[in-house]
Amino acid sequence: MKNTSILYVFLVLFSTTFKAFSGEIKGIIINKDKAISFASIVILNSKIGTQTDENGKFIIKNAPIGKQTIQFSSIGYKTKQLIINVLEEKTIILNIEIEEENAQLNEVVVTGTMKETSINESPAPIQILNPTFFRKNPTPSLFESLSMVNGVRPQLNCNVCNTGDIHINGMEGPYTMVMIDGMPIVSALSSVYGLSGIPNSMVERIEIMKGPASTLYGSEAVGGLINVITKKPSNAPKFNFDFNTSSYHENNFDASSKVKIGKCDVLFSGNYFQFNKRWDINQDNFTDITLQNRISIFNKWSMRRSQNRVFNIAARYIYEDRFGGEMQWKKTNRGESEVYGESIFTKRVEMLGSYQLPIDNQKVTLNFSFNEHQQNSVYGSTFYLATQRIAFGQLLWDKKLNKNHDALLGLTYRQTFYDDNTPITQTIDIKNAPNLICLPGFFVQDEVTLKSKNKLLLGLRYDYNSKHGGIATPRLNWKFTPNKENIFRLSLGNGYRVVNLFSEDHAALTGSRKILIVNELKPERSYNTNLDYQRFFTFENGYGNIQLNGFYTYFSNKIIADYDQNPELVVYDNLKGYGISKGIAINTEFSFSSSLKIFAGATLMDVYRKENDLKINQIQTPHLTGNYAFSYIFSKIQLTFDLTGNLYSPMRLPIVRAYGDTRPEYSPWFGIHNIQATKRFANGLQLYGGIKNFTNFLPKDPIFSPEKPFNEQFDPSYNYAPLQSIRGFLGIRWSIF
Repeated sequence: MKNTSILYVFLVLFSTTFKAFSGEIKGIIINKDKAISFASIVILNSKIGTQTDENGKFIIKNAPIGKQTIQFSSIGYKTKQLIINVLEEKTIILNIEIEEENAQLNEVVVTGTMKETSINESPAPIQILNPTFFRKNPTPSLFESLSMVNGVRPQLNCNVCNTGDIHINGMEGPYTMVMIDGMPIVSALSSVYGLSGIPNSMVERIEIMKGPASTLYGSEAVGGLINVITKKPSNAPKFNFDFNTSSYHENNFDASSKVKIGKCDVLFSGNYFQFNKRWDINQDNFTDITLQNRISIFNKWSMRRSQNRVFNIAARYIYEDRFGGEMQWKKTNRGESEVYGESIFTKRVEMLGSYQLPIDNQKVTLNFSFNEHQQNSVYGSTFYLATQRIAFGQLLWDKKLNKNHDALLGLTYRQTFYDDNTPITQTIDIKNAPNLICLPGFFVQDEVTLKSKNKLLLGLRYDYNSKHGGIATPRLNWKFTPNKENIFRLSLGNGYRVVNLFSEDHAALTGSRKILIVNELKPERSYNTNLDYQRFFTFENGYGNIQLNGFYTYFSNKIIADYDQNPELVVYDNLKGYGISKGIAINTEFSFSSSLKIFAGATLMDVYRKENDLKINQIQTPHLTGNYAFSYIFSKIQLTFDLTGNLYSPMRLPIVRAYGDTRPEYSPWFGIHNIQATKRFANGLQLYGGIKNFTNFLPKDPIFSPEKPFNEQFDPSYNYAPLQSIRGFLGIRWSIF
C-alpha cells in the first residue's frame, strides 16, 4: 500500500511537470525589417532558451505555462523583455523588433564615397533615415516624409497643381540631386512630379548628404544629395502591406512580396494613392489640395553569381492623374477658357541595374539606368506636352592600392533627350528641335588613411557638356577621429549646374507670368565648405549623439529667376553679382532606458544674392527651421506614442504689388504638429492612428486674384505651407517573414 501511494504521487508530479512544460513559442527577431541571426532568447527564471537561425527565426518547445518574461538579446542591440501568457498546447507566434545599441556608429552607407562603409568611417557626413523613422508620421510618398528631416524642406511651389521640390540647407530644389540606388532617375522634368511618386514600400533606407557632391555625381548635386536605397529582395519580408486613410478621404495602400525564382531573389512592390474629394476651406473657389490618383509598381531581381558578385536589376512604372483648379471644373472643361483647371497626366518608366564584372582579383562594376517621362498637362487653356528620356551608364573600378590608399576610378556617360510643345524646343522658323545633351565624364578618388585617426578623401571630376563644354570639379574631405566618441569632418568642393527651365519654374505655365531669358545662360559655379562635428556618448539611463554643422556656399554666375522686375514675367539671367548660402545646424538624438526616444534639430541660415550692393533674400527660404520627434514605448502592452512636428520662421514670398497685391511680403511664424499611437501585436500586425496638424494651422490667401484665373493678375505661387487643416488618420500594417 505504501509503495502504491508513492507511485501515485510520482505519477501526479510527473503529470504536472509534463503539463507545466507543454507550451510552444516561435517567431522572428528583426531590426528595421532586417532579420537578426543568432540572437539569444531566454525565459527568465528558468533554464530554457534558444537562438535564432540565420534567418532570424526561433522556436522554444515545452515552455512553462502561465505568465513568463522572455528576454531577447544580441551583440550590438539593446536587450528587450516581453511578458507573455503561455497556454497549454498552444503555439504563440512573436514578431520582435529590437533596436541597435547605437545605430549611428554601425550603419552602412554608400553615398559619400560610392563604396559601402560604416557611417563612422565615412569621410563625408551622411545622414541615414529608415522606414521605421518615417512611420512616426506616416505619409504616402518620399516628398512628404522628408519634412521630418532637419535642414531638408519639401517646398510646394504652386497652390493649384501642388508641384514641389526639396530644399537642402536653404538652397532651392534644382540644387538637390535625388537618386535611386545611386542612379540619376529623378531629375530635370521628372523632379516636378516624380518626387511624390516614390512610395515608402520600395525604400530600405535614405541617405542624405548635405553639401557638395558634384565630384562623384555631377551637375545638380551642388547643394546636396538624396539617395534612395531600394530594398534588397533577400532582406525583405515575405509579405508586407500597409494601408491608411484619413478624414480628408486620402487613401494610401502599400504592399510588397518576395519570392525565390531559381537562383534569384525577387521583390514585387506596389503602391496606390487615391485622393478624390475636393476641399475649399478658405472659400476662394479653388481646390486646397490637388486631387490625385497614382499607381507605382516596382520589381527588383537579385542574383548572386558568386560569393562576392551580385547582379541586380529593377524596374518601376508610375501613372498619375492629378487635378487642381476651380471647384466646378469637370473633365469636359480640360483645355478650355471658361473654367480654370490644371490637369496633369504622367506616365513614367524606369529601369536600373548593377553588375560586377567577372574579372579575377578586380572589383569592376557596371551601373546603368534609363527612364522615360511622358507628360500631358493643361494649365487653364495652355497645353504642355513633353517627353524626357535619360540614359545613364557608369563603370567603376574599386582598387585598394595598399593599406593606406583606397582608390576609385569612374567613367560615366549621360544622355538627356527633351522635347515639348513650347518655344524652348523650336527653331526661329518654328520647326521642332528637341534638346539633346550628351555628358561624358570621368572621376578619380583616393581615400587616404593617415594613421588611425585621420582620413583624407581626394577627388576630381571632369565632364564635357555638349552645349557648354568641359567642366572640372575638385573635392577634398578630411575626417579626424581622436577617439570613438568624437568625429570631426571638413568638406571642400566645387560644383556646377545647368538650368532646366520647366522643372525649375512652373510659373511660365501655371498662372499668368511668362518666362524671359535675357542672355544665353551660362553654367553656374559654386564653391562650398562644410564643417561637421559629431559627439557620441552614453549616460546612466541611455545613449545619445549631438551633431553640429556649419556650411557656406559662394555662387558665381548664379542663375536667378527674378519675380521682382515685372509682375507679368519671370526673368532669367546669370547674376551679375554673387550668391551666398550660409548657416549652422544642430541635430540631437537621445535614447533612454525608460523607452523614451528624442530626435530634435534646428537650422539657422542666411540665403541671399548680392547685386549692385543690394542684398536680396531668397524667396520661400526661412532663416530658422526646426524639427522634432518624441517617441515613448509602453513595452508591456507594446503601445508606442509618437509626437512629431516642425517649426518655421518668416520667409519672403512672391507678391505682385503692381496689381494691388496687399498680402504680407513675409509669412508668419508657424508649425505643423502631429501625434500618433501604434499598437503592435505578437504576429507582426500593427494598428496605428492619430491626428495631423492638430494645431490646425492654415496659410492665408494662397492665390492672388482667384476670381480672375485667366487674367494676367492671377498668381498661385504665394506658398509657404500645405493647405490641409486638422485631420485624423487610421492605418494597419502587417509583415510576415
